[in-house]
Amino acid sequence: MSLTDDIKELRTRTQAGMLDCKNALEACNGNMEEATKWLREKGMAAAAKKEGRIAAEGAVEAYIHLGGKIGVLVEVNSETDFVAKSEPFKELIHNIALQIAASKPLFISKEDVDAESLENEKKIYKAQALNEGKPEQVADKIVEGRVHKYYKEVCLLEQEYFRDPTKTIQDIINEVILSTGEKIKVRRFVRYELGEGLQKREDNFAEEVAKQARGE
Repeated sequence: MSLTDDIKELRTRTQAGMLDCKNALEACNGNMEEATKWLREKGMAAAAKKEGRIAAEGAVEAYIHLGGKIGVLVEVNSETDFVAKSEPFKELIHNIALQIAASKPLFISKEDVDAESLENEKKIYKAQALNEGKPEQVADKIVEGRVHKYYKEVCLLEQEYFRDPTKTIQDIINEVILSTGEKIKVRRFVRYELGEGLQKREDNFAEEVAKQARGE
């Protein structure tokens, strides 16, 4: 993709100005995710500007799969009941429930990962890198990359959207924020899997959920 195409894509994601998008991409060496973060941090992204607003309405979505073998409850908040009853919001919250069923996130965002869990992961990654014969400085870089991957695996908002892996869950939430003009926030969720934690025959329920949701 050319710089012009990247600017257009970043503008679609964030609704920031063309010049702001260009500056963000240049500052982040063309990295789309980092440029999006850069804009949000500087308050230039439309979705970020709504963060301070109160979202006290919304809905709870319940999803049951495989004849009751997987169950999800998720609460997503909006600013008004009007948006909560709109089709884009209903579709969004349903797809988020499907994502949780299929991808088994442990947290909503990176900020929710407790320090102890993160430190344990870092220690494991550092030990793995050193055991692979990597020098200390290289090992630290490897840890940084693996922590980023860890976030994408366990944090709902960082996960690749199962219908379109080029987008994250935060991206599809931002799209609805832009179309409705309201702050939208995932507040909490719970996922149950039948027999979870018990010794049993191995079934890949998550993959079955994802396939069904994609219509495969």
